[in-house]
Amino acid sequence: MASSVSSMVSTTLLLITICTLSSLLSVASAATEEGRTRPFKRVYAFGDSFTDTGNTQNAEGPSGFGHVSNSPYGTTFFNHSTNRYSDGRLVIDFVAEALSLPYLPPYRHSKGNDTFGVNFAVAGSTAINHLFFVKHNLSLDITPQSIQTQMIWFNRYLESQDCQESKCNDFDDTLFWFGEIGVNDYAYTLGSTVSDETIRKLAISSVSGALQTLLEKGAKYLVVQGLPLTGCLTLSMYLAPPDDRDDIGCVKSVNNQSYYHNLVLQDKLQEFRKQYPQAVILYADYYDAYRTVMKNPSKFGFKETFNVCCGSGEPPYNFTVFATCGTPNATVCSSPSQYINWDGVHLTEAMYKVISSMFLQGNFTQPPFNFLLGKKERVG
Repeated sequence: MASSVSSMVSTTLLLITICTLSSLLSVASAATEEGRTRPFKRVYAFGDSFTDTGNTQNAEGPSGFGHVSNSPYGTTFFNHSTNRYSDGRLVIDFVAEALSLPYLPPYRHSKGNDTFGVNFAVAGSTAINHLFFVKHNLSLDITPQSIQTQMIWFNRYLESQDCQESKCNDFDDTLFWFGEIGVNDYAYTLGSTVSDETIRKLAISSVSGALQTLLEKGAKYLVVQGLPLTGCLTLSMYLAPPDDRDDIGCVKSVNNQSYYHNLVLQDKLQEFRKQYPQAVILYADYYDAYRTVMKNPSKFGFKETFNVCCGSGEPPYNFTVFATCGTPNATVCSSPSQYINWDGVHLTEAMYKVISSMFLQGNFTQPPFNFLLGKKERVG
């Protein structure tokens, strides 16, 4: 009997040891996997509504953006509104997924869940300081935040971390994602006497100042999105005369704004590459990525290029500025994944997914995103 009990104890101890070892190996394997699939420990994002993951929802405005808190915003993926300007995820969300990181919390509502980064982008934000629009009596500008505001938030955030200056500037494991910003600057001056050239000059100067601030602080991995094909957004199609069209049926004058803006931005990034050779600076070509989709939408699963999924129900685009998505009179389509335009100003999750894939796995960043990852792996 004693021998039998001893045998049972030995067997039990052996099983416990095996289970413990198995558990330890699983943990080690998971840790190894995490180390392999998580090249960056955190991401800091900047931009406007194409990148905003919830900063709009705050007491300081903008006052006219409350509809984004309503259904059907967010219903495709999150099943409720997250104050993202889409039916689901944005480019920055797919970036986080690709880097095995959680979705970035908005700065104004981070509440301690900022271990893996923060999103400072805010809808309606401009590149040029808000006072410029006030000075020119451009009442369309209902958003007081600009890229300078976001940089102030970023500095406040770093200060709140109670770290020494040298530690705050240790960005070896940080990816800076600079989402598109500048579209609102052109939009807010529509119909005014302020020229595109003036906006382009001031906007690029402001964006350059923000980028240089990050580089001076020690940013080593930086992705900068250009402006998208804004002439293909439903709002542009709705407002522009029918004879203002380009070879893919979009608004030529508006696309030209983005095109020339992007050329100047790329020149500036090339200057920064020479000035900061230790940094990897990628240009994400939103314009050409979007244009590639528009030239062959069915290849990417899209059937509707200009009609909005969520809108007024009125022809020709299911869109009016008086019954936008999220308001009581708006309706929503049954298949958002077949639409490029979500609400007339922003894109569907399906389109953001395609664009992000073109950035992360395709040839629409210069240099390629894999180059950045390879450099990070080599440098550590």
